[in-house]
Amino acid sequence: MGKFWAVFKREYLERVRTRWFIISTIFGPILLGAAMVIPTWMSARSMRDARVGRVEIIDATGVSLGRVIQARLLGPAADTGSLTVREMAPAEVAAAESLATQAVMQKSLTGYLVIDAATVAGRSARYAGSDASSVGSLERLEVAVRQAVLALRLEGEGLDPARIEALTRVRVQLAAERITSKGRGGSGRGAVVLGFIVAFLLYVSLVLYGQNMLRSVLEEKTTRVAEVIVASVKTDILLAGKVVGVAAVGLTQQVAWIASAALLWTTRGQIFDAIGLPSTAAITLPNVGPAMILLYLAFFVLGFVFYSSLFAAAGATVNSDQEAGQASQPIIMLLVFSILFLRPVLLAPTSTMAKVLSWLPFSAPIVMPLRMSVVSIGALELTGVLIGLVVACWAAIWASARIYRVGLLMYGKRPSFRELGRWIAQA
Repeated sequence: MGKFWAVFKREYLERVRTRWFIISTIFGPILLGAAMVIPTWMSARSMRDARVGRVEIIDATGVSLGRVIQARLLGPAADTGSLTVREMAPAEVAAAESLATQAVMQKSLTGYLVIDAATVAGRSARYAGSDASSVGSLERLEVAVRQAVLALRLEGEGLDPARIEALTRVRVQLAAERITSKGRGGSGRGAVVLGFIVAFLLYVSLVLYGQNMLRSVLEEKTTRVAEVIVASVKTDILLAGKVVGVAAVGLTQQVAWIASAALLWTTRGQIFDAIGLPSTAAITLPNVGPAMILLYLAFFVLGFVFYSSLFAAAGATVNSDQEAGQASQPIIMLLVFSILFLRPVLLAPTSTMAKVLSWLPFSAPIVMPLRMSVVSIGALELTGVLIGLVVACWAAIWASARIYRVGLLMYGKRPSFRELGRWIAQA
């Protein structure tokens, strides 16, 4: 046991004293917060500041719908020079589109909007222009067309235009509150944010420290330090000490990140006000009790043990950085596969797909904490997933220890999968 703690202490202290660990621990929450807030701020600002350029409305509706759209886009007191309307018969649309296309190519127009009988019927309209990829501009056009068609229909039913304007310019903000088996549990959107943050932090930690584990084993192997260490410490104890030591480093950084994130969260109102985001962006996170925190830690540690064992085994089978990158790709793909399903799981956390991903050992450490954050999971399912993950960790350690035992002292050609199977059987 003393040798295990010696290996653990060395792995832990060697990493927490590095400049990289200190910098990433301090600036990690700031960068994560910036990565979440800045795109939202830029998107909100671009949508708010989105302007429709010099657009020509080709109106073949016969009911002057283009004039209504023009008024919706510019307002009653605006200059109509930047947004013109050309009314014509449907047979003249093709020639008008050709001329407008030439004008866009010569940059005298930004684009043109074609409306016809299909638009009046509420089916479709067409836009072509140099800003056709601008989400903000296209959304403004789409909203203006939709409101103009609705106003035209209501006016046809005999409603007053001023009354139509008041009725159609309504924006309702929906506040979602989560209800659990214990009652009300805070903002529903807050639960989504919390689940995404937890899953993303687990993913980042597993990738960073898993790769760190692989590089550490490769360095010991290529510098022949492993030959000295193996002479005095059993490979099983050496692998266990390294895995637990790296997991402790990751857990230390996670605790520091959570503390920093809590501090940033308490000042979120001032931050949102400073960057101009609406107060509704400062959503409330759900209540997280001690049991939930312990479950998060359990999935974090088990996920770390599972993936670190695989990375350590991969590091013992290679002899160079190039081979290390190739050997780590299958393990990285398992993590990437898990992170790709974050959005589908968030959209349907109780679906069969989400439940299956919660039981798979390579995706459970990421998917299950995500589901726990947004929906209530039964105690039986939680227990079953944890037991399955413990068994998977034991199997990963068992197989990795045997590969580690043989591969740490093997040099030369990289082993094939058949040879790895033989190492496991013979060790």
